Amino acid sequence: MEGVHPQDDLLKMTHRENWRVQHERLHVKHRGHEAMHAEMVLILIATLLVAQIVLVQWKQRHHRSYNLVTLVQMWVVPLYFTIKLYWWRFLSMWGMFSVVTSYVIFRATRKPLSCRTPRMVYKWFLLIYKLSYAVGVLGYLAIMFTMFGFNVFFRIKAEDSMDVGVIMLFYGLYYGVMGRDFAEICSDYMASTIGYYSKGGMPSRSLTNDICAVCGQKILVEVEEEGFIEDTYQLSCGHIFHEFCIRGWCIVGKKQTCPYCNEKVDLKRMMNNPWEKTHVLYGQLLDWLRYLVAWQPIIIGIVHGINFSLGLE
Repeated sequence: MEGVHPQDDLLKMTHRENWRVQHERLHVKHRGHEAMHAEMVLILIATLLVAQIVLVQWKQRHHRSYNLVTLVQMWVVPLYFTIKLYWWRFLSMWGMFSVVTSYVIFRATRKPLSCRTPRMVYKWFLLIYKLSYAVGVLGYLAIMFTMFGFNVFFRIKAEDSMDVGVIMLFYGLYYGVMGRDFAEICSDYMASTIGYYSKGGMPSRSLTNDICAVCGQKILVEVEEEGFIEDTYQLSCGHIFHEFCIRGWCIVGKKQTCPYCNEKVDLKRMMNNPWEKTHVLYGQLLDWLRYLVAWQPIIIGIVHGINFSLGLE
């Protein structure tokens, strides 16, 4: 009678049993290497601390170059893993997002700037922002749904519901970060093109009382005139804007200053209801997670390189 190969046993096991066996083998393989593992953990902690200090100093001293490099890595790193792991669903969505966003950026960087471009830019990125927020929340709820065992009542496998939750959460966070960063780039270009705002903080040309400094259109128009009929909003500095324009400028474009005079804007005064505050908190969460998505793979790669050079495996 022929012997039974261990590989055949693994094929007959369930996914959970297979994972448990592999986990036990990993423990057996690394038993007796506790000192080396402790050294590797110290290297990881030291690298993380040094990297954090370097990134914080870079961001404080050269904010624009830091944001640009981070955005490029946010765009390229997931693409590399997508192609390597054959994640075609993510690749197709990434492609559609990149094509539309490239067109929007193209319109935002044209000179002279079309009067309808700022509104188109903020509508697109506001749509991305809301969709990413909704998808992220649904993904989080799906994860909580699985962790509390509610999937059993609907006869859904825990692995399937958890996978859906993790994927949706990743999609929401990734496209939320990308949308906010591209919106900030467009805001900078449009502000400099319109000419009401400069890097030095002083307006390069005067703004009349009936013009919105974001879109350059009249705030109040007659019925037969061409323009936008919309509610207005007055900042603490006294300047008035279309409500949609200033909300897009502050919330979507992460601009916490007046588009004309560069005075600090109090975002809390712009929130009409408690639900809008959650969008601001979500934006802060995206800022925190940008480090994990863009820089964490680079830092882990550096740690692996250090371990390899020291002969630690």
